[in-house]
Formats: sequence, structure tokens, C-alpha cells
Amino acid sequence: MRLVFLGAAGEVTGSCTLVETGDIRFLVDCGMFQGGPEARQKNQRALDFGFDVRKIDFVLLTHAHIDHSGLLPRLSMLGYRGPIYATKATIDLLQVLLPDSAHIQEKESEWQLRHRHRRGKGERGIPAPLYTVAQALSSLKQLQPVAYGQSFQVAEMVSVRFRDAGHILGSASLEVIVSGEGKPRRLVFSGDLGMSNRPVLRDPEPPPEEADVVLIESTYGDRLHRSLAETEDEIVAAFARTRAAKGNLIIPAFAVGRTQEIIYMLADLVRRQRLSPLKIYVDSPMANAATRITLAHSDLLDDETRALLAWQQAHPGKVNIEFVADVERSKALNDIRSGAVIVSASGMCEAGRIKYHLRENLPRSECTVLIAGFQAAGTLGRRLVDGARLVTIFGQPVPVRARIYTVGGLSAHADQAALLDWLRGFRKPPGQTFVVHGEAGASANFARAIGEQLGWSDVHLPCPGESFTM
Repeated sequence: MRLVFLGAAGEVTGSCTLVETGDIRFLVDCGMFQGGPEARQKNQRALDFGFDVRKIDFVLLTHAHIDHSGLLPRLSMLGYRGPIYATKATIDLLQVLLPDSAHIQEKESEWQLRHRHRRGKGERGIPAPLYTVAQALSSLKQLQPVAYGQSFQVAEMVSVRFRDAGHILGSASLEVIVSGEGKPRRLVFSGDLGMSNRPVLRDPEPPPEEADVVLIESTYGDRLHRSLAETEDEIVAAFARTRAAKGNLIIPAFAVGRTQEIIYMLADLVRRQRLSPLKIYVDSPMANAATRITLAHSDLLDDETRALLAWQQAHPGKVNIEFVADVERSKALNDIRSGAVIVSASGMCEAGRIKYHLRENLPRSECTVLIAGFQAAGTLGRRLVDGARLVTIFGQPVPVRARIYTVGGLSAHADQAALLDWLRGFRKPPGQTFVVHGEAGASANFARAIGEQLGWSDVHLPCPGESFTM
């Protein structure tokens, strides 16, 4: 058996692992790299994947986030015709996310073309979209739904079980059992794990008791999140500061997962009278669709969220949420000079409508930007978190005078303590453990914590493209 780490090794995005065992070859995730110009170059270099995609037997998808799913249409257009297994909720989300990803790429290429023409330059050097909207839609036909908790046969010698990972709607960790080469081998892929006792989704399920190989994410493997109580205090303080200054509050948020958590948190603070009644603008067509899909999968929500939804229905005037779809209405939000609460994508501030709201509000000292999610290196969001006083948006310099708040308690990723607790679900140390999906420092720190706190010895930090034979 051989594992090849094609992405999310020493970094957070681009999740993709190739598994070869006997005559069977499959992928776990097929994600896009994210994080500015360097990530775009990696995506371009990954165009042919370095292997014959037609020889892949199947793909297992842990969840819908683009850094795990975003190159699936590319895989399909290069000749992969096999099944892509995912939960039903993940499939529903991909109906929105993948065509939107293609649309953004097409618009980006059009913008660069117009920009070069204005400067009197030709089309040479402008990267084509990785795939088109039509190709994204075509790849969706290969998706096949899988239920949580049910073991099923994906190939003659391979069975798989999906477990709820509690990260975003439909997210899963995977248990893969490979037989036919002597004793069956159990591979466990954590996917992205959520935090327990967090709003909206059910808690992550524990792993199986035993495994021969474990791949564990480490996005926050070097730190602990703030408690929910501390996070609530920070949000209340940000609202109080912005209201007193008569400014706007801008919240960049991932359309899937984070937007729904923020809506929950704000509504719950109003219910408990820690915030005054609110008007919230959710300015992201994708977030609007993701919210509808979330409500359609109420069986995956926790009890507290269902109770809050019932309270909102009984008190419609307390939290007024406007889901903004029309482009003209989105533009009109920037005419509001005071009192607006705008939740908009993308969560790392790299694309979408959030960039327009940041362009208008960052130069205003009375405004506030609330960062509530992971910001990959090289992104606009990361530069704001790191204290940049001048940023570039749409090719123009924008001074940063607004107050930047960073709250850590809303992360959809488990922190170091939660990751270690999940690993404690194994009755004995796995034969081999691979720490992935984290920036180099975070992964190294977490690998060290696994050794020191769990006593596991065979822990690896794979490099991009590295392979391991076992």
C-alpha cells in the first residue's frame, strides 16, 4: 500500500491524498489551493495531477469546502469518470459551491483580460479558468450519496464508513478497510474536525477504536481556542464600540458553516438580551443558498439550534435578517454610513462581495471588521489580521483605519486539545500517524504534542508530493 500526499501537507489548503493498494487506486478529497498568487500557481501546476486520472477507481470526499472539493471538476474534465462518494448534505452544498467556484474563475479571467487590454497588452500570460461552469455542472453527475454510520463496499477489497465530523454540514471523517493483502488494514482520515459543544451542528463522532494508519488535520494544532463565553464578550464589545462610533460592522464569513454560526450567535445574544434587536444583511448568494440547505437538513442540527429557530419564529421582530441576492441591493448597502451589520463572503476576503464592503468601510475609523475564521497565508484577511495599515483591493490602495477584531471561539476547526481528545478515541496507538492540513509550524507543534501527551511514536509530517509505502 502506498500513500501520496498531493496537497494540504505543510499547509492548510489543497487537500488531496492518493491511496494505491493492489490494483485499486483512489483519492481522498481533491481540493483547490487557496491563499493568493502562490496558491493560483499551485493550482496551475496541479492541472495534470501527476498521474493518469483515468486509472482512479473512486473518490471519497470528506466535505464540501473548496479546499477539499475544488478540483473535482478538473479531475472530471481530464478524464475521470468514476464515482465521487459524499454525504447527501455535502452533495447538496456542492450543487452551489462548485458552479460558483467556476463562475469566480471565469470572471477573474475576464477581469484580467480587460485590465491588460486597458494597459495596451495582449492576452498572453492570462491563466485560463481551471474549469468552466459547464464543466463544474457536468462533474456533479458523478456524485453518489452516502449515509453516516453505514459501512459500504466501494471496491472488491475496500469498504468505507463515514462518521460525522462536526465541521460543517455534511462533513465526515472516513474509516477505510482494505483487505486482500494479508490482514485487513484500517485507514482513518479525520477530514476537518469540528469542536464539541459548539452551535448549529452535532458534535464530532469519535473514531473507530483501532487503526493501522491515521491522517489527522492540524489547522489549529498549535493553539487553544477562546471559550464561547470569551468570544461572546468580544462580539458584544465590538458591537458596543461600533454603535458608539456610529459606524458599520463588517463580518467576512465563509458561506458554508461560518455564516450560519454567526447568525446563530447573534440571534442567541439578542435572545439573551446581551445585544439589542438587530438588522443583519447576509450579502452572499452562496451563503443564502447554504442557509436554505442547512435548514433542509434539520436532522443534522443540534438541539440548541432547533430551539433557537423556534424562538426566532415566535419573535420575528427581534432579529431581522435580510438575505441580499440582487447586485444593486448589495451595492446600496455601501450607502449606509452607520448601523449596518453586513455578513458577506468570502471568508478570507479574497473574492466576492466582501471586497466591495471592505473597500468602502476599511478607510473609516468608526467602522469595525470582525474576523471570525482561519485566514490562510497570503490572503487579504491574513494581512488585516497581521495589522496591515494599507491593503490593495481591486488594484487600488485602501488605507486600514477601521478597527480589526479577531475572535477565535467560532472556529469550525478543533483546537489542539480537541484534536488530542479525538485521537484518544483510539484504544491503542496506530501503526503510523500522518499530521496534515496545517501550516508547517502548527503541524510540527501538534506532532510533538501527540508524542508527548499520547505517547505515540510513529508520527510523520509529510511534505508536498511525498509518498509512503507500507
